[in-house]
Amino acid sequence: NLAAERALDPGALTRVPAGAWKDASRTDFSAWPARGDLTGDHALLRRALAVWARPGSKVRVSVTRGTPAGPPSGPPQLLYAGRVDGSRVVLLYDGLRAARYAEPEGADSGGAVLDIARTDGASTAESGALVISRSDSNVRYLTAPWVRKAAEVDLLRREDDGRRLTREDDGVLTSLTGPSTTARSCHRWPGLLLTDDEGKRRLYTDLGELTAVRLTGGNPEGKTRDATGPGTRARLARTACGLRSMLGGGVRTVNTWKFATQVLPGGLHSATWTCTRGETWRGTGSRVFTGFRRSGGEGEEQGAQAVFTGRANDTTACGPHRPHVVTGALWKSSGGNWYLLAAGSRDVTSIRVSGAAGGSGGTTLGRRVALPVEKGVKAKVTARLADGERISPPR
Repeated sequence: NLAAERALDPGALTRVPAGAWKDASRTDFSAWPARGDLTGDHALLRRALAVWARPGSKVRVSVTRGTPAGPPSGPPQLLYAGRVDGSRVVLLYDGLRAARYAEPEGADSGGAVLDIARTDGASTAESGALVISRSDSNVRYLTAPWVRKAAEVDLLRREDDGRRLTREDDGVLTSLTGPSTTARSCHRWPGLLLTDDEGKRRLYTDLGELTAVRLTGGNPEGKTRDATGPGTRARLARTACGLRSMLGGGVRTVNTWKFATQVLPGGLHSATWTCTRGETWRGTGSRVFTGFRRSGGEGEEQGAQAVFTGRANDTTACGPHRPHVVTGALWKSSGGNWYLLAAGSRDVTSIRVSGAAGGSGGTTLGRRVALPVEKGVKAKVTARLADGERISPPR
């Protein structure tokens, strides 16, 4: 097969010249130049191509969910070949996928790693960075050629402008901390803040994939924006630990949306209801979680998280095609009284609660509910939309 043989030829690799992205009709991975100090090492490139075509039993392979693992149909594009953290690393791109090959420095075989991830339809914002090196607690990125500044920020700190990351001439960043993956530890959640040559800032995080995950905020029915504004950063600071539920899911972007606010019983405080949705590269398998947080709490610790009220996979809730959601939570007032609180998005016209207060409940017109209940009550919340459709909380 001549096409397959040509795909294994290092001399046939597509190499984009430096600066070509400035005049390119598309600024995505296809506009990245070939970078690194080993772009002329044909033996290394040949090994990387051969492993992608047919990884042996000794190669550790990681493929993002929903990604074809087969070889490229023709010569791929070379993004990087160089030395990083004691390994020789090659990054390749075939128009639909990015592949990372790494082997220990000084070894011609053995210990190789191959990571493959979907990147089809990536926009400029989604082509900001690729993972080039990962350890148990740190990650390093190769950044797009249009990136001028990079910083590591703590997403749990809403006003954190971050620690500036040194960017080498070939676009590789110094390491930043990986996210916590343990259920009981979430004292910080690292984000990657990139600034392009026009001063545009975008925020990303690492969810265990080859691609950096873009963070946005806003109503999914309208125009979402990069999560760099004070309002979106404030919501991220209260919900970022919930991103653990999206690790390893092939997530492409994560949008956090404030879908309702509610005055709490007593009238002294209000609450914010949020929905966070992770879209995947494959289109299906989206991940959603909802949260509730009281505003103005005294003595609240930095990075204190919202109460996560619902979680679901492969759902249309909070998405651009169906931006509807309802959820509820038990809340204890400062006076020691318990309430069942519930709220829905703007298309919700009524909320029904059943099983609360010893079997009582009922339907409340509007999209907010505050019902006195006993501690530990088990209640069911549903809602109706303006068109009569019934929806339930994510679960």
